[in-house]
Amino acid sequence: MRPRLLAPGSRTRRIVLGLMVYAFCTAVFFASAARDRILEHSPYNHYALLADCWLHGRLDMAGPPPPYAQGNDFALYKDRWYVSFPPFPAVWLLPWVKIAGRVENVRDGQAFLWLAGVGPAVLWLALEKLRRTGKSDRSEWVNLSLALLFAFGTVYWFTAEQGTVWFAAHVVGVALAALFVLAAIDAEHPVLAGLLLGFAFLTRPPTLLMGLVFAGEALRMSVGGTFPEARGGWLAHAWAAARAIHVPTLARKWGLFLVPLVGLGLLYLWYNHARFGNAFAAGHEYLTVAWRERIEKWGLFSYHYLARNLGVVLTSLPWVTKDPWSVQINVHGLALWVTTPMYLWLLWPRKTGWQYWLYATSALAVALPDLLYQNTGWMQFGFRFSNDFAVLLFVLLALGGRRFGKAFWSAAVFAVAVNGFGAMTFDRQPFSRFYYVDGSQKTIYQPD
Repeated sequence: MRPRLLAPGSRTRRIVLGLMVYAFCTAVFFASAARDRILEHSPYNHYALLADCWLHGRLDMAGPPPPYAQGNDFALYKDRWYVSFPPFPAVWLLPWVKIAGRVENVRDGQAFLWLAGVGPAVLWLALEKLRRTGKSDRSEWVNLSLALLFAFGTVYWFTAEQGTVWFAAHVVGVALAALFVLAAIDAEHPVLAGLLLGFAFLTRPPTLLMGLVFAGEALRMSVGGTFPEARGGWLAHAWAAARAIHVPTLARKWGLFLVPLVGLGLLYLWYNHARFGNAFAAGHEYLTVAWRERIEKWGLFSYHYLARNLGVVLTSLPWVTKDPWSVQINVHGLALWVTTPMYLWLLWPRKTGWQYWLYATSALAVALPDLLYQNTGWMQFGFRFSNDFAVLLFVLLALGGRRFGKAFWSAAVFAVAVNGFGAMTFDRQPFSRFYYVDGSQKTIYQPD
């Protein structure tokens, strides 16, 4: 008797449900998007401008940025203007620009809305792979819920609605992060994992540190999938694991993983050198922005910025004004536990192990450069840089084994409500009254 097409556990069922997640998320993202993001080009269509440069055989722009972009985040080097953002998202817009003929005819916000459902759908496939291989005991229904909560219970929702250069990079980065995790589980597809991580790096550079996931998974598989037990302390365990490593297997997986990753890295170094005469100059050093002075003084990444960034991530709350009455949200963004309180469940996992700590270490590694960066993500509804490591955090929610009871699902409902508000009000009229903007970026908390 032939199995049913959508039989539980079948590959077809996973794919069909994944497509359903994509379709549902995409429909909601379009329904909650501002009309002009669907029907017009965004004011900060840097990736469309970059794609147009490539199609005309140029690395720089033919002249100054268009007036509608207000000179926002363009690099000026030796009297030439450049789009300095990591370039991979512009690849998606190449056919859009080619077909449209002119950059201003490209609906870049709509183009990235079509991609926004990919990340949650692939996250579902990754969570199911963890369940299928016995690493997670979450049910199919819970995994579906987690994928949808990623889409609508995190800052990803408001991110997906913007379409502008800073947020478009996160949409592409999330899709690549989820695809990378899917390929990296059990180090099953080393070449593909290396290629995806390279693309992720060329989209959001901090995601390069997700490579720890593949390195650790390959190490685990080189000892047969489970590290051997040993009597004694952690040194005895480490020595037993080291002796059990099958070096040819480990070398093969690491090698296949590194070939495309290193190749893309070298291509990026060439790209930088061709533009700025320095392989290690990505271009943000030459941004014509008001806070260029602080970049020159402290650098793009510095411990100097850590306290401010942590303040936003952990303590930034809305406040109420009396005259006129209004709720105000600082555009440095709300604290991460306010927008996604489900992350608090990561503090008390019921079970841990090699994979749990591997993903946790990788998430912390990816978060560190974001916390040391020269701005907080301003302007934003919530901490948008968390998109860089949010896929890993949801994997940890699945691996942690803590039962999701009424408190968790209540927090999930709260998160959807909060992020729904952000998705449908941020950077839109007539909702600007809900947002506090200080162009100097110096005000983080409610003024005295």
